[in-house]
Amino acid sequence: MALSVARTTKVVTKQDGTALPTLQATKSAATRARLIEATIRCIVKYGYARTTTPRVADEAGMSRGAMLHHFENGSALMQAAIAELHEKRLHAFRRSAGSTVHEVGTLVRAYWKQVSSQTFIAFHELAMAARTDSDLANILVPVQVDFRNRWYRQAIELFPEWQNDRERFDLALALSQNVLEGMAINRLTHGIDDAMVEPILRDLERQITALKPAA
Repeated sequence: MALSVARTTKVVTKQDGTALPTLQATKSAATRARLIEATIRCIVKYGYARTTTPRVADEAGMSRGAMLHHFENGSALMQAAIAELHEKRLHAFRRSAGSTVHEVGTLVRAYWKQVSSQTFIAFHELAMAARTDSDLANILVPVQVDFRNRWYRQAIELFPEWQNDRERFDLALALSQNVLEGMAINRLTHGIDDAMVEPILRDLERQITALKPAA
């Protein structure tokens, strides 16, 4: 007579009582992250138009069938990649500005480092493609609006010393964003000599320092 053995699955929980993710869920999340990072690398290397699902699967070292198990189509994958780029940019800003001592030179160079990164290159590539691709624009534009709003709220939170003069604060933010992002875009298109980067950064520091409220 065969014995029937009842198998039970023990659910491991955190101290607050919520369930910890299962091994399968953890593996699935890791695979999704791998595919998203591969998508971002492809956007940087090949551009948006040539970032296809077979190319992403190859970049991630996976079969296209395995990739489609996690993302039903290229649009779903691109949407996830855009969301990840969005969070990376906000995280980089918070990390660079998180010091309690807000020295202008350090912050300017931290922002410059962020816009010189692969993350910014990928986001800029998508922004340019969205100008003539309505499907991409429908995904990207709401994310860009959310980024501007969250970026501004984070700046208000992280720089309380500027809050008594919001007009100067807004000007300092706009000046930093347009100078640094504009310079980063010009570097991508070989529109600026690298020798000019450091003088522009120093001049931007002087302008921001002149706007900064007295201690």
